[in-house]
Amino acid sequence: MKYSATTVFLPRLSLVQQAALLSRLGYDGMELRVRRIPAELRAKAEPSAWGYHVNDVTPETFAAKAAEIRQVLADHGLALAGIASAAACTELDHIKLLVEGAVAAGAPFIRVGAASGYKGDGSQDYWQVYGETVAGYARTLELTRGTGVKIVLEIHGGTIHCSAALAHRIVSHFNPAEVGVIYDPQNMVKDGFETTALAVQLLGPYLAHCHVGAHRPLPPSQRDAKGTAQWTWEACPMADGLYHFPTLINQLRKTGYRHFISIEDFRQVAPEEILQDAITYLLSLEHA
Repeated sequence: MKYSATTVFLPRLSLVQQAALLSRLGYDGMELRVRRIPAELRAKAEPSAWGYHVNDVTPETFAAKAAEIRQVLADHGLALAGIASAAACTELDHIKLLVEGAVAAGAPFIRVGAASGYKGDGSQDYWQVYGETVAGYARTLELTRGTGVKIVLEIHGGTIHCSAALAHRIVSHFNPAEVGVIYDPQNMVKDGFETTALAVQLLGPYLAHCHVGAHRPLPPSQRDAKGTAQWTWEACPMADGLYHFPTLINQLRKTGYRHFISIEDFRQVAPEEILQDAITYLLSLEHA
């Protein structure tokens, strides 16, 4: 297995510091955040996962920084696992910049989302979002085809692709050489997920990347006016979460998975501690 970490949860480190930390702990690659930051968050210049980053790479600056990214990663023996971008499939100008940067930096994929999110109250029409997303992916492929850069859809809550089956329903319209899925167990635990073997087999050649991290349900401390328990969730180490990671590693091994498994953990814990514990745990599962 190859292990990486997304720099989304490393906002206080420079590119060199991120690479040095991952290399020292035995990681094989880096999943690089490339995102636009709202002006009000940038003005604060206070690093946060979803705001300003010391390693500030935007779609507009990505191509210009590509040579530096290549050099720093090479100096630390790391591969560029992929791009943690945040473009919707309808934002073609945004995607064009990401593709140009990805080609220059040698990134194998960029993350591209659905046409919009999906509210759990049913106020949006699934079929409309689905149709717009399939059409958006078709247009996105006009920008990526022939570049060697794959577009990937991340399984995520608050979307119409919150499980392997729903993500597959979108990407199955396209060639798996050009489109893939990020399998993300911790993003499924609230919405429900298929048996791991079923999900991995279903995704098949579309399985392009994995995100790992964990959540667990907490016993209800509150009830609504009708007395219904209000469950909450908290982030936790992978060994303590609801999802069973030994099963995932076994299934990936059985299918000959050769892409990256990337740490994505936003707990308020020192990044070095998160990264050390994660790779130690995953290697123990792999070598069991």
